[in-house]
Amino acid sequence: MTDHMNRGGACTPNTSIQCSVTNCAYHCQGAQYCGLNSIRVGTHEADPAMDQCTDCQSFEKYS
Repeated sequence: MTDHMNRGGACTPNTSIQCSVTNCAYHCQGAQYCGLNSIRVGTHEADPAMDQCTDCQSFEKYS
């Protein structure tokens, strides 16, 4: 599977990566999946303690 963005082209859903962030460039519209082969998850906290402390660092705003 290759990475596919939804920027006016086809997006191949990676069914291993569920996503509901529709304004991300990698979101497969209508499928609720990401089109990337993998994502990077990180944190903006020194000591993350809950899910709100983590971020999808692969996010790119759809324009």
